[in-house]
Amino acid sequence: MADESAEFRRGVRLGIDWGAARVGVAACDADGLLAYPVETVPARDQRAALARVVALVEQYEPLEIVLGLPLALNGRAATAAVTVQAVAEQLAVRVEAPVRLVDERLTTAQADRDLGHLDTRARRVVIDQAAAVGILEGALDHERHTGTPPGQRLMSPWTEGRK
Repeated sequence: MADESAEFRRGVRLGIDWGAARVGVAACDADGLLAYPVETVPARDQRAALARVVALVEQYEPLEIVLGLPLALNGRAATAAVTVQAVAEQLAVRVEAPVRLVDERLTTAQADRDLGHLDTRARRVVIDQAAAVGILEGALDHERHTGTPPGQRLMSPWTEGRK
C-alpha cells in the first residue's frame, strides 16, 4: 500500500536498456505521464556508448536515471547483470543525476511482442528503445503505487545527500 504522505516526485527521468550490441534510451515528461523512446546507441564500443548516454543525461537533465538490471526469471542476476552493474557504477560517478537499478525481467520480450507487426530488421532498430520505455514505465508505475522510488540507488559523489 502506498504511503499516503509520499508524493510522486516530479521530474524528467531517463530509462536505459543496456545491451551488448545496443543501448535503448527512453525519457518521460516531468509529470511521469508519458514515457517515449529517445535513441538507440550502438554499444559495441562501451566507452563511446557511455559517453553518448552521458551526453543525453546532460541534455535531458533528469531527476534520475533508471537502468534495467537483467535478472533471470528466478530473480538471480543474469550474466549480463555484471556488465550492467559496472556501467551503472561508471555512470553514477560521471553524471549528477542519481542512478537506480531496476528489475528488467521480460521487458525486451514484451517489447518484441509489441513490435511483432514489424519485420525483423525494422524491429531490431527500435526494440531496445521500446524495452527502455518498458523499464521506465515500470519504474513510474512503482513510484505511483508505492510512493517510493524504484529499485536500488547507487551512491555517487554527486548524490550522497539526496533521496
